[in-house]
Amino acid sequence: MEKFGKSQPVKRVEDQRLLTGHGRFVDDIAPAEALHAFVFRAPMAHGVITALDLDEARTAEGVHLVVTVEDMEAAGIDIAMTATVVSNRDGSEAAKPLRPMLARGRVRHVGEPIAVVIAETLAQARDAAELIGLEVDDLPAKLDLAPGGETIHEDAPDNRAFDWGLGDEAATQAAFDAAARTVSLEITDNRILTSSMEPRGCFAEWDGRRLHLAFGGQGVWGMKTQLVEKFGLDEDQVRVTNPDVGGGFGMKGMAYPEYFAVAHAARTLGRPVRWMSERTEAMLSDNSGRDLVSLAELAFDADHRITAYRVQTRCNLGAYNAQFGQPIQTMLFSRVLMGVYDVQTTWLQVDGYYTNTTQVDAYRGAGRPEAIYVLERVMDRAARELGLDPWELRRRNFIRPDQFPYKSATDETYDVGAFDRVLSRAEIEADAAGFAARREADANRGLLRGLGLCYYIESILGDPTEGAKVEFCDDGSVNLYVGTQSNGQGHETVYAQFLADQTGISAGRIHVIQGDSDLIKQGGGTGGSRSVTTQSTATLATVEAMIAAFTPYLADKMGVEESAVSFDDETFRAPGSNLTPTLLEAAEMAREDGRADLLVHEERAQLDGRSYPNGAHLAEVVIDPETGQVRVDRYTVVDDFGNLINPMLAEGQVHGGVVQGLGQALSEHVVYDEDGQLLTASFMDYALPRAADTPMIGFTSEPVPSTANLMGMKGCGEAGTVGSMAAVANAVQDALWARGVRQADMPFTPLRVWDMLRNGAETAA
Repeated sequence: MEKFGKSQPVKRVEDQRLLTGHGRFVDDIAPAEALHAFVFRAPMAHGVITALDLDEARTAEGVHLVVTVEDMEAAGIDIAMTATVVSNRDGSEAAKPLRPMLARGRVRHVGEPIAVVIAETLAQARDAAELIGLEVDDLPAKLDLAPGGETIHEDAPDNRAFDWGLGDEAATQAAFDAAARTVSLEITDNRILTSSMEPRGCFAEWDGRRLHLAFGGQGVWGMKTQLVEKFGLDEDQVRVTNPDVGGGFGMKGMAYPEYFAVAHAARTLGRPVRWMSERTEAMLSDNSGRDLVSLAELAFDADHRITAYRVQTRCNLGAYNAQFGQPIQTMLFSRVLMGVYDVQTTWLQVDGYYTNTTQVDAYRGAGRPEAIYVLERVMDRAARELGLDPWELRRRNFIRPDQFPYKSATDETYDVGAFDRVLSRAEIEADAAGFAARREADANRGLLRGLGLCYYIESILGDPTEGAKVEFCDDGSVNLYVGTQSNGQGHETVYAQFLADQTGISAGRIHVIQGDSDLIKQGGGTGGSRSVTTQSTATLATVEAMIAAFTPYLADKMGVEESAVSFDDETFRAPGSNLTPTLLEAAEMAREDGRADLLVHEERAQLDGRSYPNGAHLAEVVIDPETGQVRVDRYTVVDDFGNLINPMLAEGQVHGGVVQGLGQALSEHVVYDEDGQLLTASFMDYALPRAADTPMIGFTSEPVPSTANLMGMKGCGEAGTVGSMAAVANAVQDALWARGVRQADMPFTPLRVWDMLRNGAETAA
């Protein structure tokens, strides 16, 4: 019998389908008779709409409908996009200006949707959109992260969205006043585009009573809730599905205006309607990531122990509040504010600003990579200014193993940790002892080599509850229905492997079914690295319920008391009985006896607490000072992910996350001109990392099992990104330090590094 045990590196079963062109993405499955939607978008960043002439477009060949925000309002739709807001320091609610599904009265960023043309073909819809007459009185574009500028929203004076704080400001100031030494560093975290392999898309159907929306997303229930609320429909009138999804990274975890407009068009016309974003369109309309500037300050006692930490951040929300934009750089940033260091006196202050740019929201890690980047950059600077080895400074301030469970200054309870052990393992795996010789060899060739260290910790977020349903099918296969949603992580393999491990059912017989609001009661989707811990916990609860349900049935078959029946992860057994059925055999017996109640089992479960993956990233870079070219030569990761179901898939997640961090550090950078026009609106101008930019990435697991779930797991989906940016940036800073460079900010493109070297040399002279 095929049996996957724990921590076996099983290859992904979905790869065969996805890599041979048999994936079923939203653009593959749209009904053949579906009409096509094309979105007419704002060509300018800021202005008052004085005229919108749609007459020619509406009468153009093949056009069935042109949708505006007024049309949606007339249909009774609540046209306000949903957004979560935080509280200001004085307790008042942060700014919550209307973000209409389609522009109303004013445009506030290039690419904002104004109207949607529905036609028989995409070409006809595109041609009709060119007939739309738009007149706008231009207004100055607001782009900087400071109060003032042209007002974007009347209910956000000075373009400030919020003034948020967490911690004890007075105690932190007192600690700084009493400190033996203080260190500060201003740190820029550049804006990036998510650039998922599959752009966003959707199709909608209306059968006269029921709406079906299929879209490329990270879960179906949040979208369903919004459709019910915005359209005024009953729960049973809405079905939402996610087919195969080609990358999400947080960007696809929320609703977008196009989905509502397409759903409205399908309901209005009584015909299916499809929409698929093009690449430049995605760059203009998908939520961006990061984009903040922080002043980080550390206070030290005479023994180089940190006594206080203070961060003042200015973050860019874009033109509107995205669905989770405000909490990202406030609440989520604060989750790991102090990282792995034993410091209880902290103050985090964040000012959020609106600008005439695309909205900013979750991007792989959502606030935690930003926080760790700031902390680990200023830790590196502190080691230099204090004259201390950066490894020693971290070790001196680590939370010790005997301090767990540890309540952080921002109210996180770290359950376990062995940070010094993990760091020591990283030192060995990276051959840190050989770095000096490698640096000297490069220096002899006129090259600069730097070593960068980052020790990160992650806080797993999202809904702690999840559901799972197991169904025994007539053909001997098993359906496992899950509430999370794969965007390419390998869920079909991991979940089947886990259920096989717990039940003895061959993984090849298990079909993982996801992304359909009709098939499972509710689910939390995928985000915040929650999937493996929450879904496995729910699956385990379902298995326990399943065993409990079969036990009395089989006890009767065996002729024994219920208490005598046991299940050994493969078969049921009882002393005195020769009957030893597997679960599949027990299910077939139940089917023959007409016991349909034993063929479907469903449970929900809740995690007791969050898990905290952590680890050390070490990067070595080589810089050619003549050209400014930066090459990452060596990269080593040692992670504590707790117990792993599939080490191969965990390593793949780390590799992907590291490469995304390398991309931001070395080449990715969003650039707007002074009028708010996006200059990096194609892959000719926006530089994703290529294979040649990526080193071999060493991955080692050094597990400290979590106590927050029965399996001892810790989520790993975002960890690679959390640790990689600071590791690379610290390595670049290390290489440039001797040349007098004191301010090194991402992205480290050849021109920027060449400028740093020139300016640093001039400063040093």
